[in-house]
Amino acid sequence: MGERAAARGADLPTIRACRVRQLVVPFAQPLRTASGTMPAAPMILLDLHTSAGVTGHAYLFTYTPTALRAVAALCEDVTAQLAGAALAPRQVMAGLRARFRLLGSVGLLDMVLSAIDMALWDAWAKFLGQPLAALLGADLSANDRVRAYASYGMEDREQIVRHVGAALEQGFGFVKIKIGHASLATDLEIVEAALAAMQGRAALLVDYNQSLSVAEAVVRCKALDGYGLAWIEEPTRYDDLRGHAQIAAAVDTPIQLGENLWGPAQIGESLRAGASDLMMPDLGKVGGVSGWLDATSLCGARNVPVSNHFYQEVSAHLMTVTPGAHLLEYFRMAEPILMEPVEVVHGHVRVPRRPGHGMAWNEEQVRRYLA
Repeated sequence: MGERAAARGADLPTIRACRVRQLVVPFAQPLRTASGTMPAAPMILLDLHTSAGVTGHAYLFTYTPTALRAVAALCEDVTAQLAGAALAPRQVMAGLRARFRLLGSVGLLDMVLSAIDMALWDAWAKFLGQPLAALLGADLSANDRVRAYASYGMEDREQIVRHVGAALEQGFGFVKIKIGHASLATDLEIVEAALAAMQGRAALLVDYNQSLSVAEAVVRCKALDGYGLAWIEEPTRYDDLRGHAQIAAAVDTPIQLGENLWGPAQIGESLRAGASDLMMPDLGKVGGVSGWLDATSLCGARNVPVSNHFYQEVSAHLMTVTPGAHLLEYFRMAEPILMEPVEVVHGHVRVPRRPGHGMAWNEEQVRRYLA
């Protein structure tokens, strides 16, 4: 049921108020990448209250606690303008983006707008009494599971082997690890250890987190070609589209890009440049649900497979209606603050059948991690 159909039957509910909170949620194990180590997830929680008695929820991962207070303040200032607006996600977001056209939105403002969009769609789906996936056209009675991969950080050989073992026990057929060690030899050693631990039961994905120059990326990625990897992620700077296109043309293993691209416009630029073989938008940067739908339509037109980056709870719904849906990233970032984390069944994430996207805060845990 679309916004116009609802409007014909009754007046739309309105947005009454928004609540913004800052959290720092520790990781079960510090997340190490080639760019540094994160011991915890700095997060913004957004609650969007409506006159219909439903509340839309969203969280936003800010990567560094240094940005947490600034993002929270920006979110409070932007959401203060929503009081009294009709609960119509596309209309509200178009109005907000129009207000910031002269300023531009790439960066922290885009993240805030993405969180608002996610909360709007959650409230809208709850108002209509449908899971977000069903609202967008998915038939959850036929299939409510999305194929996923277990996602881990950059660890030593022994820890990687333990991670692989844990993933196999949960039935995952795909496992991602981060590499980008001081030498190619160490990268190859870690990859070989992971593959040996898999014993042919899963496929391996690797992530360089933008740590290489283009020249070095060509050398390292070509060295990885013989290992049958499912993809190599962000070998060089995300915004070097020409460099990524050069890497993609030089190696056989699929190149994955997208988590740091801002909005459908940058996704489109990347696709036109041939910067990668695959695409993985991040809901916190692509523009939330609305941005995802627009960006993945561009991917579908070019037959580019789509995975997600983080935000698995909402992404699971969206993957059910995404052309060329590939793999869902399963990474337990928000689980400590959720009443009902997503369920993993034989390496697949089950899409919740609750109205909205299915997230509700565990308020006791939220209070524990308030920043």
